[in-house]
Amino acid sequence: MKKKLLGVIDATTYHEDLKDLIDHRSLAALPFAGRYRIIDFVLSNMVNSGIRSVAIFPKMQYRALMDHLESGKNWDLNRKRDGLFFFPSPLVEYEDNRIGSFHHFAANLDYFYRSTQEYSLITNCYTVFNLNFTSLVKWHIASECDVTEVVNEQGQSLEMYLIKTSLLINLIETRNETGYSCMKDVVEDLYHSYAICHYQYHGYTAMVDSIQSYYSTNMELLNPEVWRRVFVKEQPILTKVKDEPPTRYLKGAEVKNSMVANGCLIRGKVENSIVSRGVKIGKGAVLKNCIIMQKCQIGENCYLDSVILDKDVKIEDGTVLTGTAQSPYVIPKSTVQGALMNS
Repeated sequence: MKKKLLGVIDATTYHEDLKDLIDHRSLAALPFAGRYRIIDFVLSNMVNSGIRSVAIFPKMQYRALMDHLESGKNWDLNRKRDGLFFFPSPLVEYEDNRIGSFHHFAANLDYFYRSTQEYSLITNCYTVFNLNFTSLVKWHIASECDVTEVVNEQGQSLEMYLIKTSLLINLIETRNETGYSCMKDVVEDLYHSYAICHYQYHGYTAMVDSIQSYYSTNMELLNPEVWRRVFVKEQPILTKVKDEPPTRYLKGAEVKNSMVANGCLIRGKVENSIVSRGVKIGKGAVLKNCIIMQKCQIGENCYLDSVILDKDVKIEDGTVLTGTAQSPYVIPKSTVQGALMNS
């Protein structure tokens, strides 16, 4: 399989409904589930499927993504041959926001020319799922498809496409003549001559394209049944490893139905929440239904319900913040929120 399949992750997408969380970072680098970045899911699925050559195409604000991926070592992609490739798009002014943009690929067409893999798997960077692509490739070949689009149980597109590398190169080169600018154009054209197939994936899937979907997907992972469907022992979701001490639970700490990462210091109460690395929660503080990103500091006697704190946020003593499951309260990165500010 590793000799057959090339992994291509389109990380150019910008969702306006996620603006508060991705204005300073690529969507692919959005922290998720306490320990991960959203790209970890598709990247881990590729590696678990034996893919050893993965190209990532970002567009803007990709410093955090590069810092997270580094050489690809944590995904066993730091190799002399193949490995992890990073291709920032020079077409900043081009506003095509669809997955598999041929204009973006064309700027690095030599990568596809040099690839020895017979097939290419083109995916988005913001779907939470756990799929071994080996079964997809076997089904694609047996069905004699030109292009296979992966869909969920409801038949909705997951914006993942399997295609022969030679055909992909041809589509890129002839984009001006055909009018096809991305994979979706090819799949939806009623007059094409290609054999288009749809592979239905029956596992858990969630596409994070808004604040509400980001919040609800994180919260769903607190359900043990959903968690087991996503975090499969035989197909682990890999991420950047950080050497941090275990979380310390001091006197007065109480944690229920929550995911808490390493390096935290907890004195208050946490319920139905996701807490990332290095977070400090003060004495008497109460957190319910919250998502707390890395290195946030929450003071004493605070009350937070249905709140998303981006990285490095400081919540001063006595602060009360409440949102709802449909409209969570979002605090931007590196800001200070105090009780007086909310009065």
